Amino acid sequence: MFNVMRFWYKRGVAGFRLDAVDSLFEDPNFTDNPFAAGTDAFGRRNMDEKYNQKLPEVHGVLRGLRKVADEYHAVLIGETYTSSIDELKHYYGDHSSELQLPMDMMFATVDKLSPGEFRKQIASVNASGGWPVFLIGNHDMARSNNRYGDGIHDDAIAKLMAALYLSLRGSPILYYGEEIGMQNNDPKSKEEVRDPQGKIGWPTEKGRDGERTPMQWTAGVNGGFSKGKPWLPVPPSSATHNVETESTDPDSILNFYKRLLFLRHHEKALLDGEYIPLDESNPNVLSFLRRSPGETVLVVLNMSGTDQEVVFDLAPYGLAAAKRAMLLTSGRAASHRGVINLDPYSAYFEKLTN
Repeated sequence: MFNVMRFWYKRGVAGFRLDAVDSLFEDPNFTDNPFAAGTDAFGRRNMDEKYNQKLPEVHGVLRGLRKVADEYHAVLIGETYTSSIDELKHYYGDHSSELQLPMDMMFATVDKLSPGEFRKQIASVNASGGWPVFLIGNHDMARSNNRYGDGIHDDAIAKLMAALYLSLRGSPILYYGEEIGMQNNDPKSKEEVRDPQGKIGWPTEKGRDGERTPMQWTAGVNGGFSKGKPWLPVPPSSATHNVETESTDPDSILNFYKRLLFLRHHEKALLDGEYIPLDESNPNVLSFLRRSPGETVLVVLNMSGTDQEVVFDLAPYGLAAAKRAMLLTSGRAASHRGVINLDPYSAYFEKLTN
């Protein structure tokens, strides 16, 4: 396995995403897992997967993979499902000897717009000692637009979530289609199901087809993905949420992502600055500073369905007399003499300089 990786590194591969690393080993005696309380989506008794998940041998292999990666200055991304920060720390390894980028899947389990819950997750992963990896969706969970959207303000909420995970200290992982607001297109009958999980568990478990439909490129047939019949169907929403249509709309989700990514790459504080939480008792607005030497960016996110007004005491951070310049906003968020007014589900970015 190590030589296979060397083969590809020598040909210019910059790194690997390691799928389901938790499952790399199982008990050599094939010992049965003990049953736990309750049942899963298939109606089967739950199990404590102590004999086929997260075995100690996993970390020995990861250390070996890291040594090979370091030979070529390559990166390892891990699909790591953990239930605590202590578990996540193990995947970084002692003295950063395993994965550089283990995914913080716990962040994606906050399935509601809750500043308090996101604060807890951000604080925990920042305390882990490693470089955070944030994501809000992947191929195994309902799309973020379904989980966070309310059916009315979906586009605004999509921009809000983009502003969150693309402005935090760490590396964001973007699942295809988030940048245009793609939503699940779940099967309507068992006959439509392709995913084995859905075939076994229908109708309680519909499977993962809904979040894996083709990328929506145009408003044309099959979202411009193919002139043939795709493996999974494209939803009617592709008529409005597609790359071609959104590229020409300055207020689209796609163009907000583009502006946000540009900002991230041109403001050093957003790229690698420290994270400083603000106004931590606010139940509606998540706010923080990203600060690097000589540069500070204020990020304010209204996670509520009502207008919000916030003001911050920045004197403790040496910014009482700082010049303020708006960098980016969604909705009609604006600042006047330090008072920031935010529309429902809006984001606001401001640069502070002394």
